[in-house]
Amino acid sequence: MDTRLSISRSLSLLALAATLAACAETTPRWDSTFGNSVRSTFAAQVINPAAVRNSNPVVGVDGRAAMAAQKKYESGEGAQEPASPPTPMMIGSASK
Repeated sequence: MDTRLSISRSLSLLALAATLAACAETTPRWDSTFGNSVRSTFAAQVINPAAVRNSNPVVGVDGRAAMAAQKKYESGEGAQEPASPPTPMMIGSASK
């Protein structure tokens, strides 16, 4: 009978310890850093935040040439034929 009481007490203490561990305060620590990784990743992707206020147009390819290049790309015109398949590489000696 004594071992049953001992096991029962041990299980009760274990359940109590698990319950108290669940009540530990962890959220204030997590809440203080919530979203930092998203904000830092977003900030790393922004190169020039003042680009919105830039009124100068982009210089480079004119509209007609860009449209022709896009149509050529979409139709597959000018696509190169695939190269011959690569030859297998032999590692080691081929002689016996």
